[in-house]
Amino acid sequence: MTATAKKIPVSVLIPAKNEEANLPACLESVAVADEVFVVDSQSSDRSIEISQKYGANVVQFYFNGRWPKKKNWSLENLPFRNEWVLIVDCDERITPELWAEIAAAIENPDYNGYYLNRKVFFLGTWIQHGGRYPDWNLRLFRHQKGRYENLGTEEIRNTGDNEVHEHVILEGKVGYLKNDMLHIDFRDIYHWLERHNRYSNWEARVYLNLLTGRGDDGTIGANILGDAVQRKRFLKKVWVRLPFKPFLRFLISYVFQLGFLDGRAGYTYARLLSQYEYQIGVKLYELRRFGGQLNNAPQPTPPKTVTSTTDSPTTSDTTAYDSVGS
Repeated sequence: MTATAKKIPVSVLIPAKNEEANLPACLESVAVADEVFVVDSQSSDRSIEISQKYGANVVQFYFNGRWPKKKNWSLENLPFRNEWVLIVDCDERITPELWAEIAAAIENPDYNGYYLNRKVFFLGTWIQHGGRYPDWNLRLFRHQKGRYENLGTEEIRNTGDNEVHEHVILEGKVGYLKNDMLHIDFRDIYHWLERHNRYSNWEARVYLNLLTGRGDDGTIGANILGDAVQRKRFLKKVWVRLPFKPFLRFLISYVFQLGFLDGRAGYTYARLLSQYEYQIGVKLYELRRFGGQLNNAPQPTPPKTVTSTTDSPTTSDTTAYDSVGS
């Protein structure tokens, strides 16, 4: 890690798995932090080597298929030496301007956490429209005061071992920082599609929970008068009941939220979001109709074959015939 005259008293938590393409820029951007933990999931590429090169503490996480997932486990078990923790994904960057704001913000005793806004880059373009900006995430908080919500999705296979779209439930007052963090994935479209294939498994379960009336206990809740995330959660309860969601997703993103102003990248992003919505719908159907396993619905019991010793049907023969014909 690059040496600096003064470190900012923040512990950075970076969840990782096979992120050798993104880790160098990510780790370089958090070099000013007092300590950095990379919580790895048995990477098979150079992720561990790169993390150690930048001076990060590498910890292995072994998911047992149940709660907690990686971030909550890390908040519970890592020996942070700072009160404040900043959670950064491998494809995210913290700018010097944001670090300066963070250094000042953690000195304020009235706040226990702060939302950070993200700029998402796709095909070399900042996706400024299409509903992607602003994109508020509660990432900086006093680590003893916050934990990620449990949306009841951990039994769904192939979703990964890391919290994806779960949000932090925090005790105390929360603020908003002005400078943006950058979301820049250096990998290709293949990895975007692979990641969103996993995400759609997770989303399908969330949709099912909403449709079946699962309570908001243990979550941030849905509130039309709440913060930006709670309002979004409220609208999602309405969204899951709408028809033609793939078409609506494209129409809203590309037309009503002005995604067309982002050029070719905006059009491609809106089309992929529409495809993503279709995947969620298919997987939701699979969950409801087949229990999450393709073609796993109970099969009808075939009628018993009855051997008759006479030309005229017996009572058993008639019963069998009627059951097939009904």
